Amino acid sequence: MAFSAAAAAVLLLHLAFVLFVVFGALLVARWPRLAWLHLPASAWGFYIEASGSGCPLTTLENLLRMRAGLAGYGESFVEHYLLPLIYPGSLTRELQLALAAGVVGVNLLLYGWIVLRPMWRARQGRGRT
Repeated sequence: MAFSAAAAAVLLLHLAFVLFVVFGALLVARWPRLAWLHLPASAWGFYIEASGSGCPLTTLENLLRMRAGLAGYGESFVEHYLLPLIYPGSLTRELQLALAAGVVGVNLLLYGWIVLRPMWRARQGRGRT
């Protein structure tokens, strides 16, 4: 039971990490110091997708599932709704590379917005005089 719960917790952590990698720049817009955590996380996410390497969280989750005596994924809420997001069944190498490019694209757009936002605000402030 404890290993099964730990595997589900790792799965939730994995989902949170994936969301942070893709959309963490939105948090950086509010808390700029978070960039020191987000940029390496995004680089790691890009590396994992672009290289086709396995993520350590996946390895940990599978180990915990095996220790819990689970051969495959069951039909719990977490497994039914979150697994397809993290481990799509139709994942191909081309899709992995597209996901890696998507991570970079989303983050470039968001960081561009973060960097350019003060300039836009300054221009708007000058036009109000």
